[in-house]
Amino acid sequence: MTWTDRIVVREGIRISCRDWGGSGPPIVLLHGLAGHAGEWDTLARSLSRRYRVVAVDQRGHGASERRPGDVSRAAYVADAVAVIGQLDLRRPVLVGQSLGGHTAMLAAAAHPDLLRALVLIEAGPGGSSPDVQAEIGAALGAWPTPFPSRRVAVEFFGGGAVGEGWAAGLEERADGLWPSFDRDVMVEALKENAQRSFWDQWTAITCPTLVILGQSGIISACEAEAMLQRRPGAVAVSVPEAGHDVHLEHPEILQQVLQEFLDQVADQPVRGQV
Repeated sequence: MTWTDRIVVREGIRISCRDWGGSGPPIVLLHGLAGHAGEWDTLARSLSRRYRVVAVDQRGHGASERRPGDVSRAAYVADAVAVIGQLDLRRPVLVGQSLGGHTAMLAAAAHPDLLRALVLIEAGPGGSSPDVQAEIGAALGAWPTPFPSRRVAVEFFGGGAVGEGWAAGLEERADGLWPSFDRDVMVEALKENAQRSFWDQWTAITCPTLVILGQSGIISACEAEAMLQRRPGAVAVSVPEAGHDVHLEHPEILQQVLQEFLDQVADQPVRGQV
């Protein structure tokens, strides 16, 4: 099974999606900063046997609008809502990794009747981090672009499934492989996260929530503990020997954990419509 390209347009901004089809309950997948919809291919292919799966290239990434004028948190949330509405994905489970998980969290808080459930992968409410924009900008600037070949890119990104996943997001040009995003757009997209936390949004969420963390990921034990203290009904799972890219490092474990959660929420009644 493969995907069909779908385009959603919101306020003139083009959002590209990989629609994996499927006739079951809908699942929407949001990648992280500097990522792309193809990161979810392994998981999406498997889940589409039982679910309607859509993976989104978020604004500024992949095949979507490369230089949108607005990269605020609100804009990303509104895009996710538009994808759900325009593709008629009624009460989906919204799954997001890293900054995509942050977008999913904000969407669940702002639209309590929109989702059946929420899954955060290596994402949380965070806190002010004044250096994060400079750090991420420097890290992206250190990419030796253009990459002369896919093999070189895979090795640069750490090899294995993680390297393959990141390299798959590069676009081919005459002189080599380049990122499918602009660094300044990525840095600007982190502005609000650098300035404050989003704990009020976390505590406002009412739908069933699963938090999946890598044992060596970026979410600290203190933050994870505080998340569960403020929302005791949420469920958290730590994946051993995994870092930030859990979905690329251990897709089989992620699928198992996610499937168990989906089975738990499958019988919940759909109270509203998008």
